[in-house]
Amino acid sequence: MPSALPDGEPVPDDGALPAHALAGAAERALGFYLHVPYCATRCGYCDFNTYTATELRGSGGVLASRDNYASTLTDEVRLARKVLGDDPRPVRTVFVGGGTPTLLAADDLVRMLGAIRDEFGLADDAEITTEANPESVDPAYLATLRDGGFNRISFGMQSARQHVLKVLDRTHTPGRAEACVAEARAAGFDHVNLDLIYGTPGETDEDWRASLDAALGAGPDHVSAYALIVEEGTQLARRIRRGEVPMTDDDVHADRYLIADEVLSAAGFDWYEVSNWATSDAGRCLHNELYWRGADWWGAGPGAHSHVGGVRWWNVKHPGAYAGALAAGRSPGAGRELLSAEDRRVERILLELRLREGCPLELLRPDGLAAARRALAGGLLESGPYGGGRAVLTLRGRLLADAVVRDLVD
Repeated sequence: MPSALPDGEPVPDDGALPAHALAGAAERALGFYLHVPYCATRCGYCDFNTYTATELRGSGGVLASRDNYASTLTDEVRLARKVLGDDPRPVRTVFVGGGTPTLLAADDLVRMLGAIRDEFGLADDAEITTEANPESVDPAYLATLRDGGFNRISFGMQSARQHVLKVLDRTHTPGRAEACVAEARAAGFDHVNLDLIYGTPGETDEDWRASLDAALGAGPDHVSAYALIVEEGTQLARRIRRGEVPMTDDDVHADRYLIADEVLSAAGFDWYEVSNWATSDAGRCLHNELYWRGADWWGAGPGAHSHVGGVRWWNVKHPGAYAGALAAGRSPGAGRELLSAEDRRVERILLELRLREGCPLELLRPDGLAAARRALAGGLLESGPYGGGRAVLTLRGRLLADAVVRDLVD
């Protein structure tokens, strides 16, 4: 969750939504994102809304404490129940992210999930995911999560090479993430993801292939691979500016992406979103698909974003301010925006084009359709789906996805 918040109109103290936001809600899936903003240390590349104990000391008092965070977050879940009223939908997905959610006690994560179950109910086939730092879990912790209802887990592996992890300021040791996959399987998790990052300064093609091989050898059913983005204000950006490490390179990113697709495809993984591969439809991250398909989700926690029926809002960033608002009986919302029909059309193109199924050509305006024809002729869109009325990226198109999206939106 990026740390910067947009501007927007005020959120009512009671968090009430416009009546139109809930119109037709029963036909849309509902998910919850639970943001845990705590980290043991700050990774050099991270621009997310997260805080170490040192950063929180003296800036939020007891309200910002990890010890009572589960109670604070469940207060927002209860607020969500009031705002959504008699909405009959059981929750389809829950995703606990951060930060490092597993810095909280496993019982706290189970308690947060329990609040959603109690207030809304969970679909029979609900996907319940948490992110985890490999060094912050052990077999007992994982067993508690599984017994408490979690059925999917995502480990931040990033790399199998120590020197790459060092540049990223990751604290886990090579091999620990792979061992976590085995521990999660033993605890009963059916679905396990490993997150990888490519393009770190100093990483070679050999390093990247070694990371992919190590990840595959661990036996996950899902792999996410993201190009390193150097965000302004991070420690990594400062190191690059001082010349301590080289700047990342777009051509290297493209080469690494091609390697990833080659290796993962050969191992039986299929891409279903530009940066995500799974061994089966069941292994896909359903929660992320809610985002990509414009469904409804409530984001609970400091800085968390939500979307319901064309209304998007975001919470205050600081854990102390967040907890203080809820303690005072107010919504922690910092701002919101009402999306127009045109906003939603553009967002559908931006997000759905990244998916394996692509986006309907009927979403495009005349200039966008002309751009789509050029993209087809240039080998950026697949011809078969195009003939069926959909824009689907080729492998080359995935390398240039951002540029293709800009052309189609224009």
